[in-house]
Amino acid sequence: MHRKSCTSLSLLLISFAGLAWNSAALAQEAEPEHIETDRDSFTPATVTAGNGRLIVESGYSFIDNRSVPETHSLPELIARYGLNDWFELRIGSNYEVGGASNSISGGGGDDGDFDSAELETEAKVTYGFKAALTEQDGWMPRSIAIVQGATPTSGVETATHAVGTYAWGWELGEIWLWDSAIRYGDGKTEEDNFDRWAPSTVLKCGVAEQWNAHIEYFGIFTDGRSDELTQSYVSPGLHYLVTPDFEVGVRIGWGLSNDAANFFSNAGVGVQF
Repeated sequence: MHRKSCTSLSLLLISFAGLAWNSAALAQEAEPEHIETDRDSFTPATVTAGNGRLIVESGYSFIDNRSVPETHSLPELIARYGLNDWFELRIGSNYEVGGASNSISGGGGDDGDFDSAELETEAKVTYGFKAALTEQDGWMPRSIAIVQGATPTSGVETATHAVGTYAWGWELGEIWLWDSAIRYGDGKTEEDNFDRWAPSTVLKCGVAEQWNAHIEYFGIFTDGRSDELTQSYVSPGLHYLVTPDFEVGVRIGWGLSNDAANFFSNAGVGVQF
């Protein structure tokens, strides 16, 4: 990894860790009345799992890439355990097969190899933490930070990557929620070491007692790559609370740029214990 990426990543991890631990007094939040998953959208939820609670999330994604074979991604598994009201530990795994890495799941996929038409497989494990930083107070948003690593267990990729996410949002009345996030990660190809930035924003609405819908924009942009990539997507979704502890949901999306996939669909579940 070149010096620029290494220095930036180190500062990011240290800053997020320090901010999370120093924000404990500000971020003591009430336990949510129902499950809040991170897999609902590319933008993660601005709440943690809750003290002593375990949330298990899983999904499947189909991605129709433009110039290479489609990608299948599963089980997109992540387990989130709350050590207290403001801090959770996270561990997960995923398997992908296709012409490009999954870049549409909220876990932060790779940018993908758009120059290859070969069908490839890749598996990885993820691990990290999520910390609540602030509670909504007037115009001050509710906010969280996530620091997560990903280590390949099979496939052509061999490097471990880290991703840092800062997300914030506001509850707007009784049925509206507006969340946004900025995600940073390091990237690597045979020729380059580079940075990846992924901004996103999502507007969620409770359309019925147990139904929620959303519309989201997210993008993934490289910096320092010899052939820069620009991916932008628009994505609606629908989610149903079967019980307060069990959620199912679907989302679809369309690429708005030449580097983005033509179309994707995702379906998954979340269970809270």
